[in-house]
Amino acid sequence: MSRILGIVGVDVAKSAQPGVPPYHTPVFVPAHPRYPAGGAAPRVDFELLRPPSGPPVPVAFSTVAKLVEALGPMQPWIALSLGPFAEAMREARLPKVRLDPEVAPGGRRWRPEDLERTYGESGAGA
Repeated sequence: MSRILGIVGVDVAKSAQPGVPPYHTPVFVPAHPRYPAGGAAPRVDFELLRPPSGPPVPVAFSTVAKLVEALGPMQPWIALSLGPFAEAMREARLPKVRLDPEVAPGGRRWRPEDLERTYGESGAGA
């Protein structure tokens, strides 16, 4: 990679690499907003996918349509940039993020009643 990238203000570690989407690529990630009682700051819990073998892995989808196809229309999600998400998962010592993974049919999918139980009618969550 050229040193000129550093001179013009591009972080070489975050610039495009073969086979890796650009750092700021928008992705859609299974996630759950949490709004703790007592005025504590809200947070987001990321949902991991359990592959047929091995530990659960963080996943991201390049489009909402791919997320819905893999996880169903009731899956809670957030949009964010791939780079910061991958860095957060690495800092949490989780496996590498899988982009647009194939999900085995028949896996657990969120249903409307799951959303109601988790987030209530207001959608605020707990």
